[in-house]
Amino acid sequence: MSKYGNIKTVTSDGIKHDSIKEANRWCELLLLQRAGVIQDLKRQVKYELLPKQEGERAVYYIADFVYTENGKKVVEDSKGCRTEAYKLKKKMMLYFHGIKIKET
Repeated sequence: MSKYGNIKTVTSDGIKHDSIKEANRWCELLLLQRAGVIQDLKRQVKYELLPKQEGERAVYYIADFVYTENGKKVVEDSKGCRTEAYKLKKKMMLYFHGIKIKET
């Protein structure tokens, strides 16, 4: 069992997800894409928040899902537990990239 109680899950399309909640949302988004409600669905999209510095690694935020809805890009995260690191990265995404993360 993981630290936050999530259970890694594989969907029928063979994709591994970090939680049941994330897997279920992926299936919902696939249906929305097939219905034409959303487009360009991607998963695990990496955004750089701080570049690599001397003696330090770069800091990244990895979005669970990114897609286009009504002509606008949506960055989405399936959250069960909002950690302090996530809260900080969410603020950094808004500040550095102008992207507000949609939580499901």
